[in-house]
Amino acid sequence: MKKITFIGAGSTIFTKNVLGDCMMSPALQDFEFALFDIDENRLSESEVLLNALKNTLKAGVTINTYTDRKEALKGAKYVINAIQVGGYKPSTVIDFEIPKKYGLRQTIADTIGIGGLFRALRTIPVMLDIAKDIEEVCPDAWLLNYTNPMATLTGAVSRYTKVKMVGLCHSVQVCTRDLLKDLDIPHENIEERIAGINHMAWLLEIKANGKDLYPEIKRRAKEKQQTKHHDMVRYELMDKFGFYVTESSEHNAEYHPFFIKEKYPELIERFNIPLDEYPRRCEEQIENWLKTKEELMNDQNLNHERSHEYGSRIIEAMETNQPFVFGGNVLNTGGLISNLPEKAVVEVPCIANRNGITPAYMGELPEQLAALNRSNINTQLLTIEAAITKSTEKIYQAAMLDPHTAAELSMDDIISLCDDLIEAHGDMLPEYQSSKQPIRQ
Repeated sequence: MKKITFIGAGSTIFTKNVLGDCMMSPALQDFEFALFDIDENRLSESEVLLNALKNTLKAGVTINTYTDRKEALKGAKYVINAIQVGGYKPSTVIDFEIPKKYGLRQTIADTIGIGGLFRALRTIPVMLDIAKDIEEVCPDAWLLNYTNPMATLTGAVSRYTKVKMVGLCHSVQVCTRDLLKDLDIPHENIEERIAGINHMAWLLEIKANGKDLYPEIKRRAKEKQQTKHHDMVRYELMDKFGFYVTESSEHNAEYHPFFIKEKYPELIERFNIPLDEYPRRCEEQIENWLKTKEELMNDQNLNHERSHEYGSRIIEAMETNQPFVFGGNVLNTGGLISNLPEKAVVEVPCIANRNGITPAYMGELPEQLAALNRSNINTQLLTIEAAITKSTEKIYQAAMLDPHTAAELSMDDIISLCDDLIEAHGDMLPEYQSSKQPIRQ
């Protein structure tokens, strides 16, 4: 029996969405879904929910849970990864609260920024351990990674293991749809061209029936900026740099040095920036799950509509040889985007079929866009170096090159902040505990 292994299956709703999509594919009915999570209670909840969904959909899949990761992976053809190392509490809370003591505020903190950097440092060793197991027990498997920070994790595994891997996000497939809806422009017969890096890919072209929509998009966006709305940061970036970016305004507010600035507190109000947004979402999700869990767990008619997630369609394309085009995160090998570093992970159109996953060559980005991408890539590459070499000095350098952190803090304060975060994360970052620099007074 062919096998799809889901690592981090205790993320019950996300697991339901991705594997529920797989259940709805006729090509995947003879698969085993192997569920693994370090939290056995949450693993059990996911098992109950998926079996209820299997019964409703009359799916032919087999669902099994595992408490041994290597056993879960053994013989897998596809591996889906959705882990969060350290969880919301304590790790994400630490990533937000300690920087606040230095006057450094964040919105999401899962990609770059000081929070994204430390999330990567916690997660890369676990990802490399998973990859080692894959190399041993299912070396031909494709790893579909949903865990953030996407570019950093995908880069570490792709460069330092033999695992076949692609990083999958949610922003590319909804970018133009949401933009046009927001501006009351019909989403019909649309052609688009998107490339860049994860969470900062660019809508390079957008046409309807062959006509360039950008002039009308920019005109309406400029009008909309006169009143407060949810996407003000992206519209401002489009106004100043010429192109719309794929990921949300709350994310992009912290990827650049322009928006969250202690010296200019009025920018938070002006651009409607939701500080501490990710902790707020986490608290809401926890509360909502506690309210709805019992109802969901006892729903014998649980149903599902196929989501916009790429995972099931990629697997389906590989199984059927019916090509599927999607936005994937892969190493920039051979210069897929020619004015970004080859060691970087880029987000480009990819084709999945029986031959695997083939990324498209996109050529040069407009130089201003490549420059913005490189400002994030610098920190990503140094974070990978820090994780591989166990160098605290590389952590400091990665943080110093982060656009938002560097715009707010001195070098001495950045080093002190990193040391405080290393100490607070404790056993999550054991390799760095003895090599910290003395905190400067």
